[in-house]
Amino acid sequence: MKNDIFEKIKIIHKDITNLKVDAIVNAANNSLSGGGGVDGAIHKAAGPNLLQACKKTGGCPTGEARITEGYNLFASYVIHTVGPVYKKKNNNEQLLTLCYNNCLSLAQEYQIKTIAFPAISCGIYGYPIDKACEIALNTCLAFIEKNDFIHQIIFSLFSSKYKFIYEKHFNNKISGDRPSYIKA
Repeated sequence: MKNDIFEKIKIIHKDITNLKVDAIVNAANNSLSGGGGVDGAIHKAAGPNLLQACKKTGGCPTGEARITEGYNLFASYVIHTVGPVYKKKNNNEQLLTLCYNNCLSLAQEYQIKTIAFPAISCGIYGYPIDKACEIALNTCLAFIEKNDFIHQIIFSLFSSKYKFIYEKHFNNKISGDRPSYIKA
């Protein structure tokens, strides 16, 4: 993997609603109606027009993604995705991978150059942070290696603990601990 790919990734501990990026990703529920955690924070910061736009989408199945305007946010767009509720014997990994791939595909379609992700499914949906982080990083790195339109992917994490875990996994990838399907 080319080193400049790694330069496109940034890991921060910040409120995703305050980021000045082209799009932020909302870890949403199936109805896209707002809720707790990052979903509630995004809806609150964006204002009531976001909920009205979400209602027009007809919802979002797990693993898929929908896009709306950002309204009162600094971001022009909100990409809503529904992560899996974690269960030990399930297709969690495939669904979480689909979340990231579908968000990045929408980013490509809308010519989004900078995008910020939360830790999808790691809050109330119970996905173990280490496993979710590996999926997020592997999927995003593989995507940007094949698609050069993205200038920056930011992982905006709500806790310093999550930021530390993401940095640890990311640093392991830089130092060579990469999955076999990502070629050096």
